[in-house]
Amino acid sequence: MTTVDTALTPQLLEDFGRDGFVVVPGLLSADERRRYGCQNLWEDSENVRPLTFHPLLAETAARLLGVGAVRLWHDQALYKEPGGRETDPHQDQPYWPIVETDTITAWIPFDGSTLESGAMGYLPGSHRLGLREFVNIFTGGEDGGPDGVLGREELAGIEPVFVEVPPGAVAYHHGLTFHLAGANRGGAVRRVHTVIYFADRSTRGSGRFPHPSVERAGIPMGGVIASDVTPLAWPRPAGEPLPPAPASPLY
Repeated sequence: MTTVDTALTPQLLEDFGRDGFVVVPGLLSADERRRYGCQNLWEDSENVRPLTFHPLLAETAARLLGVGAVRLWHDQALYKEPGGRETDPHQDQPYWPIVETDTITAWIPFDGSTLESGAMGYLPGSHRLGLREFVNIFTGGEDGGPDGVLGREELAGIEPVFVEVPPGAVAYHHGLTFHLAGANRGGAVRRVHTVIYFADRSTRGSGRFPHPSVERAGIPMGGVIASDVTPLAWPRPAGEPLPPAPASPLY
């Protein structure tokens, strides 16, 4: 049976610290990939909740960040239909009102990912440059736009490294790592579940937009982000957490 100690080698830890991304093989079994391959999220589906709070996923995230405990920020499905366009280069952290930057995304392609299906590309070492730039990946051309991001002096000479992920492996990237994804040129949907973890005791900062991870629980500016909306993912008692109360229209 796979454990974090066998899956997460010293070389992978070194690679993540240097590059800001890594692919950890063999974290999910074929049976787990079959059971969790849906588009529902942890609050709504008992079927997907064990994946979002999978102990190997969460402990690996904590080990890569070098922190003692991580909480769930949110999870989401990123299904790219055949013909789906490229995902513009961006960082994740600027979308989140979190002051500290001990954040990490687990990117889980149920069927694996290939260059043809829309593999992820990462700018190695970009998480260590001190940049924290918002890019509107939904409409493009705003806030510097994707061309402006890759044209920044700090990123000069850093070419994206596109990484294919075999079935059962999970790709992790730091919240400050610039990344992008190719178009889906294949004939099948690229089925990906993502889980975002952040270090326990992180605090709320200002953000461009309201975010339910803090608004629903009424976390004040500067307050510690800890509630049933952002439960501990690792370490945690046996079992998955109960979903929080439904959000009101105004959170």
